[in-house]
Amino acid sequence: MQTFDCPKCGAPVSYDPGIATTAHCAYCQSQLALPDELRGQPARVISQIDIQIGPQIAATASKAIWLVVLIPIFIVVIVLAAVFGAISRVTKSLSPLTNPVASRRGPGGSRTGDPANAFASTVLKFGSEGIGPGMMTDARSIATDGKGNIYVGEYSGGRIQVFDANGSFITQWMVDPKMPLRGLTADRKGTVYIAQHGVVTRYDGQSGKPLGSLAYSEGDGFDDVTATPDGGLVCAWYRGRDDLVRFNAEGKAVQTIRAAVSTPADRSELNTRVAVDGRANIYALGSFTNSVFKFSPDGKFLNRFGSPGHQPGQLSGVDAIAVDGKGRVFISDVKGIQVFDADGRYLSVFKPDGVASGMVFNDKNELFVVARNKVIKFALKE
Repeated sequence: MQTFDCPKCGAPVSYDPGIATTAHCAYCQSQLALPDELRGQPARVISQIDIQIGPQIAATASKAIWLVVLIPIFIVVIVLAAVFGAISRVTKSLSPLTNPVASRRGPGGSRTGDPANAFASTVLKFGSEGIGPGMMTDARSIATDGKGNIYVGEYSGGRIQVFDANGSFITQWMVDPKMPLRGLTADRKGTVYIAQHGVVTRYDGQSGKPLGSLAYSEGDGFDDVTATPDGGLVCAWYRGRDDLVRFNAEGKAVQTIRAAVSTPADRSELNTRVAVDGRANIYALGSFTNSVFKFSPDGKFLNRFGSPGHQPGQLSGVDAIAVDGKGRVFISDVKGIQVFDADGRYLSVFKPDGVASGMVFNDKNELFVVARNKVIKFALKE
């Protein structure tokens, strides 16, 4: 026990320094609070508690801070791993489709293999949007001659461009710029025939020099023209009636199939495209009937195939027709280029890069397609 003087009466007051925080004065009966300097041990205990608790609080706070920082990082890592894993799986699944196609550059255009197409592969492509040499604007007609030269006609503006077999630009010349170009073909000698404002006019293919127009007793009304293997022509003609007119190599009309489409279709046809095979059979494609009408060399109706619709073998929004060296019929519509055999049985379809507005085959049975601002050459795989 220890003592201190009572601040009220001066009498000695006893207290326990290790336990008590107050003391009782027996003389004046006062309850006294021990001064801080007399509470030695309790003060040290408090200090010890502060020293021990402080690091614990700091350590706890430090752990909490690390948890706050690390948990989001851990979550982000997991999410990124999942995302990259998904991307990797998608990339692997798409890799057969996105592998670059082997290609080589030719003197006029790009030569490209197209393994994705089972029926035809792209072997040459040339042209781009524009009005400069080799560039095209709304080109819808195409023809080839016996030397492999390629003639491309633009629907409006009257420009005819000439390319060699590799797609290299040779020259260009003009026809009537005020009238739409409705049809274009070339014979083996390099004479080009243009159907424009109802008239078929001959031109020298290299110079563009006019060589005269075809005479027909029924008057103007020609809307399409195609060359025949014997040097003649077959034309689609319309003036209140859809006729097909055959001309010989001298330019004389030798055959007329009157109401060729509207009679078997039993409805009017205002837009007919024509093609001829190696046996001189005539094929007439009706844009309004969405059908093909086949005629023998002597003008007899043989068959109709195709019908309006969107199923394979049906036609919708047709543009052009061509016949290859095997007698197969190629028709461009909204689905691409559909292929039929000579009897009209559906065979296949393939999609060019763009809309095939015009089509023609050369002597090597290679298909040339004009698609508004470019020309595409296809090699057939069958």
